[in-house]
Amino acid sequence: MLNHPTLDKLKALKLPGMVQGLLDQAQHPAIDQLSFEERLGLLVDRELTDRLDRRLKNRLAQARLKQNACLEDLDYQVNRGLDKALMLSLHDGQWLKKQRNILITGPTGVGKSWIACALAQKACRDGYSALYQRVPRLFQELPIAKGDGSLPKLFARLSKIDVLIWDDWGLTKLTAEQRRDMLEILEDRHGAHSTIVTSQLPIDQWHASIGDSTLADAILDRLVHNAYKINLKGESLRKTKADLTADKEIK
Repeated sequence: MLNHPTLDKLKALKLPGMVQGLLDQAQHPAIDQLSFEERLGLLVDRELTDRLDRRLKNRLAQARLKQNACLEDLDYQVNRGLDKALMLSLHDGQWLKKQRNILITGPTGVGKSWIACALAQKACRDGYSALYQRVPRLFQELPIAKGDGSLPKLFARLSKIDVLIWDDWGLTKLTAEQRRDMLEILEDRHGAHSTIVTSQLPIDQWHASIGDSTLADAILDRLVHNAYKINLKGESLRKTKADLTADKEIK
């Protein structure tokens, strides 16, 4: 019979994996054929798996990724100039260990945000923290943080994120205050963590979109020179899927 006091003690010790493992073992009469050490090993394995799963769920929830994307689902059949060799090399995570950035450029709808989220999702699976931000939304949050005095706390949080995604970079020219804030964030992250940036603008136009020449040099020095670059081309995948759907409806 199942030892309920033992279950209660495991719950008190916050070992839900072992609790469920013990309940599962009770459903299998053949479990008695295993030794004590084997059964204990199964319970420990179950607890470890449970903890790793919960930590991954927490990392993904905190990342707030825009899309439920996974590198293993990356479509190489679509002609958009995607370098398969580069993507496979990024899959092993060495770019994170070396604190390298990733810059993804191309026209709207070609999958820039999806690839960024897929890279961040893989980082979360590998035990790293991540956070998705649209640059326009970030620039809305910064003045609020300055007004309520939480800016140092916000900067400190961004400085510790292992993979920070900045989506939709360069939609508008930066103001003087935005340039200073962006440099402050990148300075804290440079050489310590990785940043993924997506933009419709080619990288050679980023300097002009930042504005001030001196600050632009400083920002790009911390962002571009140690980065992997993914330049996508082709038509919008959203348009292509919409056309295919329309064709099926006509048929």
